[in-house]
Amino acid sequence: MSSWIVLGSIVVLLALLVSGKVKPAILFCTWAFAYLAFGLVDSSALLSSFANPGLATLLLLLLVSLALERSPLLEILSTKLLLGPEGFARLKLMVTAASLSAFLNNTAVVASFLSTLTKQTRFAPSRLLIPLSYASVLGGITTLVGTSTNLVVDSFAVEAGLPEFSMFQFSQVGIPVAIAGLIVVLISSRFLPKHRNNDTKTKLNYFVTAEVNHDSAMAGLSIEANKLRGLQGLYLLEIERDARKISPVTPDEILEPGDRLLFTGEVEQVQTLQKFPGLTVFGTQAAELLTTNLVEVVIAHESELPDKTLQEVDFRTMFNAGVVGIRRGEKQLRGQLGRIPLRVGDSLLLAIGPDFFQHRNIDRNFHVLSGSLQYSRLNQGQSIFAMVGFAAVIALSALGWLPLFTGLALLLGLFLATRLLSVQELRRRFPFELMVIIGSALTLAKGMDSSGAADLIATFMQTLFNGYGPQMALVGIFLMTLVLTELITNNAAAALVFPVALSTAQGYGVDPMPFVMAVAYGASACFLIPFGYQTHLMVYSPGHYQMLDFIKTGLPLTLVYCIGVLLLVPWAFPF
Repeated sequence: MSSWIVLGSIVVLLALLVSGKVKPAILFCTWAFAYLAFGLVDSSALLSSFANPGLATLLLLLLVSLALERSPLLEILSTKLLLGPEGFARLKLMVTAASLSAFLNNTAVVASFLSTLTKQTRFAPSRLLIPLSYASVLGGITTLVGTSTNLVVDSFAVEAGLPEFSMFQFSQVGIPVAIAGLIVVLISSRFLPKHRNNDTKTKLNYFVTAEVNHDSAMAGLSIEANKLRGLQGLYLLEIERDARKISPVTPDEILEPGDRLLFTGEVEQVQTLQKFPGLTVFGTQAAELLTTNLVEVVIAHESELPDKTLQEVDFRTMFNAGVVGIRRGEKQLRGQLGRIPLRVGDSLLLAIGPDFFQHRNIDRNFHVLSGSLQYSRLNQGQSIFAMVGFAAVIALSALGWLPLFTGLALLLGLFLATRLLSVQELRRRFPFELMVIIGSALTLAKGMDSSGAADLIATFMQTLFNGYGPQMALVGIFLMTLVLTELITNNAAAALVFPVALSTAQGYGVDPMPFVMAVAYGASACFLIPFGYQTHLMVYSPGHYQMLDFIKTGLPLTLVYCIGVLLLVPWAFPF
């Protein structure tokens, strides 16, 4: 009876994950503690899930990557890759991104290239960004550390008593599939749209300017007293006074004669300003006000902004910046911007204050696409030191001379000792939600196993593929993981399917390794929609893409990927 209850709870969990109304971390954590409360797992099982060696290794890898992503070497490299014709530049970009993503966090790789690709004017960024994202995913399937999913599956395997994966155990299947995938993307990307960067004229469509007349009754009164807050469709972004910019504008700021006010929002609501006596409206001629402090950013996957509005988070105070416009894919969002729920991947056009880049929460919340200011970067010596140190850890682990966990722990300590990283930065960027999801998912897997729910699904799989053998069951497990990856997240998909895959292999009496690898490769097969993977969301708005652009490029890639994995996994990992 408990097996059916657990199975029903998993169905409800899936439905809530697909709905997107509740964060995955909250759902997984709630389900894990519910399993504990109802006796499906004990406290030692729950605690051991969060102390899993694979999970600990993944967290260390992500923390070490914080230093590597501050290196300017990848940005410098990206400018070199764009030399030559478009097709050749795209090929170099994809091969480089895939090679780097085999060892570095693919989010960091895409983030390092993103700013350069969106600012350059030689090629349309839309012809480069989807190939960049897909290449980073394909590179990740070739090694143990290439993607978090591989380490997550490794943690499940170790928890189930299987041997730990080696560094290049994924390469036998991963490298041929990645090469085939890169060829497909190189061909299909020729049909991507050519969306050029927004020029200044386009960006200025967001603005309306007005000047306070010298005899205006508004002079000497505050913004609040002049009722310039809460205007219908318009928002006071900044004031220019004596060649000095005041941004963001506080409610108690006193207006002075000659002040130039910059409004943003629905510029067609310009008639709203005409009711103020002594205020001269100039229309959208705002170029001279915006030459130094206009910055475009993309909301990062680890940001605290998704599902919240600008009003709820008090964006002005939080970042010392005003939001000029919001774009989601190719669509510029209209209406009152302060009431629009934000999403990961949204592109925000900001008018920033002088200390915007000094805020410590910028790198956690945004990927910066434009703007003259930069974060604190490593110098050349520090960059080489960080890269060589990381390469040494990977090499020693691959040779079996040093456990990966030990090497990453030593490297993290070295980065802290040499101040390449700080404790404050680790605290600010710690992947807490990922830890909660994976630790809780391990607990759910134990609950599914102990209750018999995993065996129940495995028996159904055997009945469904009766007479076709473990080969067709392997296909079923792979496709189940693939579909869940597109609907929820890759790590969550791997967590939910792994116990089913293990029970299915045990039911057939075969080696579980091909089924485990099918889960790992299936969880990385997220190419059809932009919302299934974080790097896709990172390029979605900067590339001005539509959903159809991902489907047209991702569908042939998915077909080739599936064929390659399903042919090579039984060959590389026999039953």
